Amino acid sequence: MLFRDALAWIFDLAHYSGRVDIPTHLLDHLRVSGLCILIAVVIAVPIGVAIGHTGKGRGAAILISNVARAVPTLGLLSILILAIGVDLRPIIIVLVILAIPPMLAGTYAGIESVDKQTIDAARAVGMSEWQIIIRVELPLAAPLIIGGLRAMALQVIATLGIASSFAFGGLGIYVINGLNQGDYVQLLAGAILITALALIVDGVLAVVQRFVVPRGVALGRTDPNDHQKRARAPRPRVLQEGMQS
Repeated sequence: MLFRDALAWIFDLAHYSGRVDIPTHLLDHLRVSGLCILIAVVIAVPIGVAIGHTGKGRGAAILISNVARAVPTLGLLSILILAIGVDLRPIIIVLVILAIPPMLAGTYAGIESVDKQTIDAARAVGMSEWQIIIRVELPLAAPLIIGGLRAMALQVIATLGIASSFAFGGLGIYVINGLNQGDYVQLLAGAILITALALIVDGVLAVVQRFVVPRGVALGRTDPNDHQKRARAPRPRVLQEGMQS
């Protein structure tokens, strides 16, 4: 019953203008999420590529990522608001700190997963280190990098909802208003909107992840059970007669 009422609240045309205005809060949520994701990508991807390519600094990166994951998001946000003021800067800083670990891990894991023989072959044909990174490692690591981007996007979009407690709009405003007013229909509607947005973005990135697999790698994939199928396949009659003779 409550879920049905929440869906009715979402599809009520009166909530698409005026004070409630779902489209405006949706765009605010996307705008801030996109900015945080972009900043995290600019910071994490170059560091991850350097770690994966050189093999240096992996331990430090893991340590920093674990520390960043352990930071209480709401507590850090409260401290930064007291220090900086009530605006978007504390929210962006906290979400970027939250977003960097999965992006960093996905990037250096993807670069490290590239076959060393492939890299040696690229060096043998005269490629420079930058050419190896851009033309060999990044294309082969792209699926894992996009996987890190998916994890990061989910975390940022979901966590941004709590920022509505600190004078930010976004879709989380319905959760906060519903909680403050005892309006559980509005609260659930806000949660559904945030979840739907996160799942849609994840679905789009999943499609992108599927298509960034290099064509040669996709063609070279084999079924791990192929050797068993070949072993069970009947031998040609001529071959059987030759073995018997």
